Amino acid sequence: MLEPTFVQIKTPDHFTLPGLLYEPKKKRAVAIYLHGNGSSSVFYHDDQLTEWVPAFAKLGVALLFFNNRGAHLLKSLRYKKSGKNFKTYGGMAYEKIRDCVSDIDGVIAFLRQRGYHTFYLIGSSTGANKICVYNHYKPRNQISGYVLLSGGDDTGIYYHQLGRKRFYALLKRAQTNTRQGRGAELIKEIFPELLFSHQAFYDIANPDGDYNTFPFYETMRKIKLSRKPRFRYFKEIKKPTLVVYGGKDEYCWGDVPGVVEILQKLKLEFSYKIISGADHGFSGQQRKLTKIMADWLRSI
Repeated sequence: MLEPTFVQIKTPDHFTLPGLLYEPKKKRAVAIYLHGNGSSSVFYHDDQLTEWVPAFAKLGVALLFFNNRGAHLLKSLRYKKSGKNFKTYGGMAYEKIRDCVSDIDGVIAFLRQRGYHTFYLIGSSTGANKICVYNHYKPRNQISGYVLLSGGDDTGIYYHQLGRKRFYALLKRAQTNTRQGRGAELIKEIFPELLFSHQAFYDIANPDGDYNTFPFYETMRKIKLSRKPRFRYFKEIKKPTLVVYGGKDEYCWGDVPGVVEILQKLKLEFSYKIISGADHGFSGQQRKLTKIMADWLRSI
């Protein structure tokens, strides 16, 4: 397997993000991987690396895995602005999904400096949502194609798990605290294994926010959470796009075919695949996933 180059990416808003770049000898393009939420970090994805890197290299496609500012649950981030050093907090506990625009723009600028002109975005879980958000805010971007893996409905998940009354109580409190300048305070009573600041919970749970890209729950359960048009960012995509779900994705309400059918009705021209037996992260099924992505890249 190719040996990676450790890289540091500067974002337009002055953050430095670490990554691993795998470059074949004959390179024609580069695929940028956007990881999911939670405690995610690209430095712990051995199964992906083993399968993806050699398969993409045969196509002349480099792979960049990088930690965006939402990596890990809680992370101290440092940045320099106007010659002065500053410190802030990142990780899932503080991330706002729209920040992905700056992260992706920083990656593209970095890769252009290395001579790349053809780019693909591969987003897993929240990474798939981020592709839709990026496309919305930067529709005239330089990306040639998108791969959406296991796009998730976090708003629906928290509504389902918390119940309507508790969900809206926490959402209102998070909104109020954020507007009053207390968005960085942590909410401690949601789930024992997760950390959320008020600003991050409001961002991820707000039915009318950027995060709610795939509102499967309210569509399938026929309830109304959002006032804005459902799937509005997904429907805006005009680039070649591959959508893949695992047949046993634990976040699809037990109906993966139903989830895919919803998306197919919205964008029939996209390519759709379901990998039988695969979970949300395609555990043990990376070889099948890799072949699907490689075949699609050859076709576009």
